[in-house]
Order: sequence, then structure tokens, then C-alpha cells
Amino acid sequence: GLARETTEKPEMADSRDDPSTFSNFKAVAVKHWLWKVCVDFDRKKLKCSVQVQAVVLEESVKEFVLDSNGLAVNSVRDSNSTEKLPFHIGQGVDGLGEPLKIQLPKSSWNKGASVCLEIEYETSPSASAIQWMEPAQTVGKTYPYLFTQCEAIHARSMLPCQDTPSIKSTYTAEVSVPKELTVLMSATRLGSEECSSERIYRFEQKVPVPSYLAALVVGDLECRKIGPRSSVWSEKDMVEKAEYEFAETEKMLKAAEEIMGPYLWGIYDLLVLPPSFPYGGMENPCLTFVTPTLLAGDRSLVSVIAHEISHSWTGNLVTNCSWEHFWLNEGFTRYLENRIVAKLYGEEERHLHALCGWKSLQDSVDHFGKDHPLTALIPNLSGVNPDDAFSSVPYEKGLAFMLYLEALVGGPAIFEKFLRSYVDNFKYESICTSQWKQYFLSFFSDECYQDKLKDVEWEEWFHSPGMPPQKPQYDTTLVDACISLADKWADAKNFTEFSLADVVNMSSMQLQVFLDRVLQGQSVEKSLLDAMDAKYELDKKTNSEVKFRWLRLCLKANRTEVFTEVTKFVTVQGRMKFVRPLYRELYRCEGGKNLAVSTFQHNKSFYHSIAAELIAKDLELV
Repeated sequence: GLARETTEKPEMADSRDDPSTFSNFKAVAVKHWLWKVCVDFDRKKLKCSVQVQAVVLEESVKEFVLDSNGLAVNSVRDSNSTEKLPFHIGQGVDGLGEPLKIQLPKSSWNKGASVCLEIEYETSPSASAIQWMEPAQTVGKTYPYLFTQCEAIHARSMLPCQDTPSIKSTYTAEVSVPKELTVLMSATRLGSEECSSERIYRFEQKVPVPSYLAALVVGDLECRKIGPRSSVWSEKDMVEKAEYEFAETEKMLKAAEEIMGPYLWGIYDLLVLPPSFPYGGMENPCLTFVTPTLLAGDRSLVSVIAHEISHSWTGNLVTNCSWEHFWLNEGFTRYLENRIVAKLYGEEERHLHALCGWKSLQDSVDHFGKDHPLTALIPNLSGVNPDDAFSSVPYEKGLAFMLYLEALVGGPAIFEKFLRSYVDNFKYESICTSQWKQYFLSFFSDECYQDKLKDVEWEEWFHSPGMPPQKPQYDTTLVDACISLADKWADAKNFTEFSLADVVNMSSMQLQVFLDRVLQGQSVEKSLLDAMDAKYELDKKTNSEVKFRWLRLCLKANRTEVFTEVTKFVTVQGRMKFVRPLYRELYRCEGGKNLAVSTFQHNKSFYHSIAAELIAKDLELV
């Protein structure tokens, strides 16, 4: 659903604050929306009306500008007088959609006036936020399925909105679907009723949220209760696996509350999506979306849940004001996730997770290049689609910065106090980095801290590309054995000294560290990998993180017998973290280029549009 190319460069509204929106959110702010949706699986469209309630913030505002992308707008009315309001769709920008410009009634021109509009529209079948799935693409194969992914700027393809994280609003919704199907949203469920062949579901989100946290899913879903405020939802065939995998959710919620104070969203449910979901998880309020690649069978990948739970404070309560400040969402959430891991599994385990993060940061910097502007903590996104900037940088450079500061101010206990106070101070708001920095410095304003903080290279951390100016001190206890084993392999003349006993007591994360270390070597011989597989049975590993690293390693050594396994792995799931590097590396392999392209072209409809768009760029098809 990308907008057409244009020759002239239209003026983006308020570009100094959010270069990714057309909306005049400084002049008018949306406070609440009421969404009525009829889901049409045959035409792959949502037929909708949305009532937008807003307040005017400046004098003599005659126009209300919303973001849209490929929406067919039928009418706009003033909800009070029911009179039709003139509107037009302005010039589009590739990837950002088009501005929907609505002429406000005279009664709403003045500061403080309230605006209430009703917009009737339909979405496009190629709306980038919505993935429509044929029954054949689902696990159950009987009913169609739909899910949305609005982060970063895709909500505008689903509803006309101020699609900037600067604006937060509450919402209510009514969604009508064929009666065999279930609807969930990023909100509290208010029940449903049958109406001939349809069923209407109602929802309410009482906590103000930015547009990117609007989420909708429709499918043949079942649920299992996994805690006092949590259920897990998925298609029938996965629900028991999911119930087992995520059984420790309440424990994680409690650990988060001990650090951050009460969870304010009521329910915390999980939804396991079909395999094409492009991310590991998405922190939709009340209903975290997760990839089925987490279903390892041994709860070894559930730190993703700790991450999404953490977003209930950092990201969802305190939000980055634009995608340039995305590290405020993700770096802080990585830190909090790390603290939950420490509470539940110990300090050494926390450091193991953090060290793996440092490794992914190095991978991203290598991928972009160390001078690439998108490796800065706060990138400039003017003229850049936020999806193209998505990488581990905001997560892992952000986490490294937090760990560096934590050590300077005296350790986790005092840093947790700061974090709790910061979230309490800015909750329900959207902020930028300078507001965070100011709050941080005022919290640690005592002389004893000032002395320790005087050498922090703020500008360098925020704006310099490449790896951070300082590497935090990590506890390497759990890593050392993995590193020395990998180095032993690198130096080995023959492989008789190795056996399964080397790795049998390693956690899956330690195995990842071991494989990462082997991957870092200059070159890897095929014979070494053959021996490694014979000793450790790595071809048989089903844990997705381990499998991903093993396949990358085999591609690096041009071990052509894994080509089939690689093409299988990138077509049974569509998580970008896995599929993009594997496609890129298969493409670069001797004899792999055509296979990578034909595999992608053959399976393109399986991927979510965000993923398909980026893989096509990786494979130089666009």
C-alpha cells in the first residue's frame, strides 16, 4: 500500500518534530475516536466509519489535517450539525501516504474549541497495516484470518488519524465479522452479540494510546487462561503449546510491578500469530502479539515476553514523540526486560542477555556500515521511511547507554528508582530525548553524582554513528565457557577432542553465544562445520534462535547441503530478524543468488507487506 511516486516534494507538517506525519497535530489534537468496522474478507477491505473527537490548540485553525494511506474516503460530516464538510486528499509521498485535509466548520476555528467529525471510508486491499490471510495460509486451513501491524506509520492505511506517537487518545470500537470468527483488539473486551450471520464485538481502551498501538485481529481463535489477568490466544493447533510456553507470564508481570509500580492496563493477554508475523513481538496494549517462533517447547525464548511486558511502562505509558527518538521506547524496554530477567533468573543471566545484545548491535553496525547515519542513537528521519531505519541500534545502543549510566550512578538499585520516578513523571505523555536527559540530570543533581556524570559524552552517544563511545562492564561468567569452546574449535587441528558433553549443559542462549563467536571468525571451513554437526547434532536443533545462527554459519562456509533447510526455514516463518539476514547471505553465496530470488518470488504472498518490501530491497529487486 505505498503511495505513488511524486515529482514535487510536498511540505510535511511540523517536520522539526515528526518528519513522518502530515497531520497538523500542533494545531488540533485528537482526544478520542470511536471506530465502527465491518470486515469484508471477500473484498479484502474494512468498511468503516470513525468518529474523531479533537480539541483545537491554536487560534484561527481552519483546516484539520489527518494522515491517510490509500483510504477511499466517502464523506466527512460534522457530528453535531450533521452537515457535510469539504475535504480533499493532498499530494502523496512515497511510503508516507497522503494528507487528508478537512475544512473545519467556523464554530471550531478558535483555540479551545472542540471538534467532532464522522468520516466514512474504506481501506484498500493492499493496506500496509493489514495482512489478509487465505484459509490455506493459516494453521487450521478452514477460515480466513486478518491481523494488523501499525508500528511505525501504518495505522494511516487502516484509519484516518494523526499518525504520530506525539498524540495519544482513548478509543472505543465495534467490529462486525462472520459469526464463526473471533475478534480481538489492543483494548478491553466488552462482549459481543450475534446479529443474523454476523457477530459484533465491542472494545474500549481507557488509557490514551498513540495510533501505532491500535491493533485488530480476526480469526478462528481459541484461548487458555494462564494467570489471574492473562489468557493466551491462538489458532486451535497452537494453543496448548502456547499455554505451556507462556505459563510464567504472571511471574514476569509481578517482577515488573516490583520494579515499576502497578500495571495500569487491566488485562495482559498474549496472541500467538500465524508464522508470517514479521516481528518477534508487538506490545499492543492489553494484547501482546508474538511470533510462533518463540514456541521452542522449553520456555527458552520467553525473554521476548519480558520485553513486551516492560513496554507496558516504557513505550506505552511514556512514549517517544517521534520515530527519531525510538530509543526512548526500545533502549529503556531492553533495560527493564533485563532487570526482570535478573529478578527471575539471576544477575549472571541478565548479563548474558545484555552481552548478546551487544553482539546484535555489532551486526547492525556491520550491516549498515560504521559511518551510516542510521546507526546513530537518534537518527535524522527526514525523507526516510521509519521501517527502513528499523534495526537493533535503538534497542541495543540504548541498552548499552542505560548500563553505562547505571554503573556511573551506583548500580541497579538506584537506577531502578530513577526509572520508576521517570515513568511516573511522564506517564501518558510523549517525550523527546532532551526531556529525558533533563529529568535524568535533575534526579541525579547531588554533588556526589555530578562528579561522576561530568565526563558523559552525551552528544557522542546521541548523534555519532557506529559503535558506542564506551562499552559497559559485563559480567562474563556465563559467556566465558562458550567463548573458549568456540576458540578451541578455531584452533583445532583435528576434531577428536570434542564431544556432545561440551554443550549438553549449555542453555540455548549460551549455545547462541558459542555460535555467534564462531561466526565472528574470519573464515569458517566446511570441514569444521561438518565435524561440529557430527559432535553436537546442530542440524537437528529446533530452537529458532539456535537454528538461525547455525544456518548463517553454514552459509558463511558455503555448506551447500543446508540450502534446502535455509529455504524451508525462511518460508515456514516470516520473522524479519531471521529471514532478512538469511536471504541476504544465501543471495551472496556461490550458487545461492538465483535460489534466494526464486524462493522469495515464489513465497512473496506468504510474507507480511512490511517484510516483503524490505526483503525485495535486500535482494536488489527494487
